[in-house]
Amino acid sequence: MKLIILLISLLYGSTCFSQELDRNTLPVRGLAIAAPTPETLDRFIKFIDEELAPNGVNTLILRIDYRYQYKSHPELVLENALSEAQVKSIVEVCKKHDIAIVPQINLLGHQSWHSTLGKLLVEYPEFDETPSIQLPEKYEWPNDDGLYCKSYCPLHPEVHNVVFALVDEILEVFEADAFHAGMDEVFYIGEDECPRCSGRNKAELFAGEVTKIRNHLALSGKRLWIWGDRLIDGKETGIGMWEASMNNTHQAIDLIPKDVFICDWHYERVDPTAVLFAAKGFDVATCPWRTADLAEKQWVQMQAFRANTTPAMATHFTGMIQTVWTSAGNFMDLYYGDKPNTDPNGDQAACFKAVLSKMKTMED
Repeated sequence: MKLIILLISLLYGSTCFSQELDRNTLPVRGLAIAAPTPETLDRFIKFIDEELAPNGVNTLILRIDYRYQYKSHPELVLENALSEAQVKSIVEVCKKHDIAIVPQINLLGHQSWHSTLGKLLVEYPEFDETPSIQLPEKYEWPNDDGLYCKSYCPLHPEVHNVVFALVDEILEVFEADAFHAGMDEVFYIGEDECPRCSGRNKAELFAGEVTKIRNHLALSGKRLWIWGDRLIDGKETGIGMWEASMNNTHQAIDLIPKDVFICDWHYERVDPTAVLFAAKGFDVATCPWRTADLAEKQWVQMQAFRANTTPAMATHFTGMIQTVWTSAGNFMDLYYGDKPNTDPNGDQAACFKAVLSKMKTMED
């Protein structure tokens, strides 16, 4: 945290400005949301056409996971998955408005949720980093196993043959130049029971997986995006185990390629960790969720970072990406007022409207 405070003081003390760099805009103005179901597809396309594009959104992270009709691994396809033709309808409307699509499949972590095992580990249980830990009938946190979400073993010799086939296929169908691998909230990594990972350095394991994915994408000129929480020291910053790392994966920040794009999410405070990533040479976007006043402060903070530092640093402060953690259909219901918000801790639709107001002002 001392490093971050020092860097902030340097940023705000800087008077060096670039003639070429546009410091008055944030080039990345995005939304991260689950892909629509076939039933909500037409409504989602209308949402892009009538709400996202006119308000200045230019980046759309779509969580696909296993809800696309993959040809490479049909055994992994979930029910109600999008067809190729349905995906192309999303691609078409985004092309019309110059909105970049970044498809996402959760890699490494998030291979389960509560009492439900993810499709990858259902079909390939040998990839499980912690096969001895069984999912409970009724999930509760905290628990004796430290179970939040399962991970696959990054050193299993066959896992990348499977997941990279999915990555390549989803990039092709979405005609995308970047891929989001998730990589957030990885609690299970380098576990003692794993015959391949036991005793290994967790930061090196995490960095190795990020680098392997990045290198695979680079072969076809694509860029890797990830969430940034595992690269932040949860102890030193005081941020803790959810929005930062408490199992030493944060040291991977010095081991991964600098062209990895970082989505820096913070939902409880306006933590200035974008400075940490920018100072390390990474492009970074700040990501809010469900608290409008925090999102507005995060927007102001990101603008200030971009406006008040050296040109070399300023280019790394790219913008803001609103995150949505419900289905696309449910979010549109909330956004249009078709159902009331029942979240006692915030309102993600109201938050997004606050962010859109900032984006629209910048677009105009």
